[in-house]
Amino acid sequence: MDAESPSSLTDISMAWVCHNVEVLCVAQEDGSLRFRHCPVFPQELADQLLHRMADEGVLNDRTVGIFQNLEHLRLRRACIQSSRLSAEAFRRSLCPHKLQELNASHIHSDVTISDVLHGLTSSKLCRQGLQTLLMDGLRLYGGAGEESLQASFSMLRGLKKLSLAWTDLNDRGLEDICAIPMLESLDISGTNVTDLTPLLNCQSRLLSLNAHGLQKVEMPASSFISVLSKLHLLRHLDISNDRLVMDRDDLVQQLLERPGMLPQLVSLDVSGWRGVSGAAIQAFVEVRPGLRFIGLLGTGAGGSELLCGDGQLKVAGESSLTQLCEALRRYSDRESFIREVLAHLYSHTSDMEEPQPHIVKLVLAAMRHHTDSPHVQLVASACVFNLTVQELVLGMPLRLLGNVVQQLLTAMKNFPNHEQLQKNCLLTLCSDHILQVAPFDRYEAAKLIMMMLGNHEDQTVQRMAVAVVSILVSKLSTEEIAELGAEAYIMKQLLSIVQQKASLGVVDSTLKFALSALWNLTDETPTACRHFIQCQGIELYMELLESYYSESSIQQKLLGLLNNVAEVEELRMELMNEDLVEHILSLLINPEVEVEVEAAAAAAVDVQAEAEADLRRYMTYKHVLLMFEYGILWQIPLTSFSASSDFFPHISDFITCNCKFIILRKKNCKIVTKIVRILRSFLFSSRNFHFYLCF
Repeated sequence: MDAESPSSLTDISMAWVCHNVEVLCVAQEDGSLRFRHCPVFPQELADQLLHRMADEGVLNDRTVGIFQNLEHLRLRRACIQSSRLSAEAFRRSLCPHKLQELNASHIHSDVTISDVLHGLTSSKLCRQGLQTLLMDGLRLYGGAGEESLQASFSMLRGLKKLSLAWTDLNDRGLEDICAIPMLESLDISGTNVTDLTPLLNCQSRLLSLNAHGLQKVEMPASSFISVLSKLHLLRHLDISNDRLVMDRDDLVQQLLERPGMLPQLVSLDVSGWRGVSGAAIQAFVEVRPGLRFIGLLGTGAGGSELLCGDGQLKVAGESSLTQLCEALRRYSDRESFIREVLAHLYSHTSDMEEPQPHIVKLVLAAMRHHTDSPHVQLVASACVFNLTVQELVLGMPLRLLGNVVQQLLTAMKNFPNHEQLQKNCLLTLCSDHILQVAPFDRYEAAKLIMMMLGNHEDQTVQRMAVAVVSILVSKLSTEEIAELGAEAYIMKQLLSIVQQKASLGVVDSTLKFALSALWNLTDETPTACRHFIQCQGIELYMELLESYYSESSIQQKLLGLLNNVAEVEELRMELMNEDLVEHILSLLINPEVEVEVEAAAAAAVDVQAEAEADLRRYMTYKHVLLMFEYGILWQIPLTSFSASSDFFPHISDFITCNCKFIILRKKNCKIVTKIVRILRSFLFSSRNFHFYLCF
């Protein structure tokens, strides 16, 4: 499905069922669940539901009970990978089905290979019908004494494909496996096998062998190659080396140079064996026109035109972008190879001219497979930046960009103290296009970045983090801003950054973004305004108003936040500070201050004046004129000014004798907009005045 396509109805339905499975079910006597009302599922949908439940992490001993209903939910291809099932729940709910395929890899419980075999071989249907069995990452036996209970692999008479990678399979187990009458594909990578000789028992049927990472093999290289040479039907062979070491025993060289070796081979993987001869590789490929894949990552070979990877022969290597992409696809679950690929990919993507969304997808897949590897996350995040920098980001599907953000945030969350990784992620996130249009949870993103900010004093990290948060906050709903503002630590972090910058007397993007974030965070958010006051924000802002008197952009942000505080009725008295009010009033009569700041100052004075009638004692004649020029109507009765004979004659210049009309004569539309907002907040409740805007 294309990255921009909406989710299918099937996917949406499956996700909904997974998230509501407890509601849709009732408990049975054994504690497991069954659907209250269950239609007959098409077999493919039943398989998809089980797979989706495993992926969503909701498949357990209770929920798997729904598959005991064999009449309505018939399974053929069962995937319970990474789920949490007990051996008993597996046997009771899944083994009665006529399974053709089972993926039980990396189950997060005490289930062993022996348990799975016992369950499967106890069912005649599975003994005869099971064709594919994947049990990667499981233990062969459970506790002490269970070895004698091991069921036989050879009892699975119909099994064609078996994968036991990274298990503790030993030579005895391999002998049993090689007695399976129909076995065609076998993966014993990373096991405890020391001798491959038992493979000769299935040489007449074995088509595929994965045998990389066999660290305990005790056979000489010549004997190893001798066994492989007798597997005449072999079409796929993987003897790659995850350790990326020199081929000191010339294992690969012997394989490549042995005459008539594996004539049916379609796929060969020797990645990780450094020092392999390029000439030997080329000669091997030339006499096998049917070869469709060869893995050469880390070998130093692969630079010839024959091995470019653009034709029918696919090559996983590091010599070209095409080879690197193939390596990303082939080795997504092998960390050492992914690290090698990403290191080369970073160099290849440093000067991209065209968007490459397919490469971004591959890099994200690698990040998802290795969320606990700081090295993979570090280099992958650098590659993502190269692939989304400047104009390149405009050519990316929006859903893909959303996935980019999510993966970067996951990396930042998993490694909060890794400064360079944080920088890499923030470099990509510092994109207006991504922050404005990509689909992702901006509230959670802002919260996460603010939490991360407390771990770093690096100026670059602070600058980028504050910039991202400032933009994110401006995109949040009022409800989300209120939730974010309820987090006191966010206010403390931002004010700390502002204070740090103010102590240095600098005016930079970090200061401006922090002030903007604070302004947005307190907009219509009483809780945030309260946190601002509790964190000594008013005292800090008074200092800033003095320190940055000539910086109109800073003044506007400062006054904007004070106006937000003043709009909270119960907090207005907190602003009744003579020095603060005098400074704000001074902005109104300073001819060098821009009109936007004048309006903000007027707004701040207006809301403060409503809270304290005695504020008029701070005002001069010119202040009053400016108040009325900006349309600021005090709720203090006009008769309060009659004690001063100097005031009223001039006030009458702005107000008709019956005090029912105020004429606003400001031509600046931005200022008029501000005035209207102020009047709406404070004056429309008055029945004694009417307003006209004159342009």
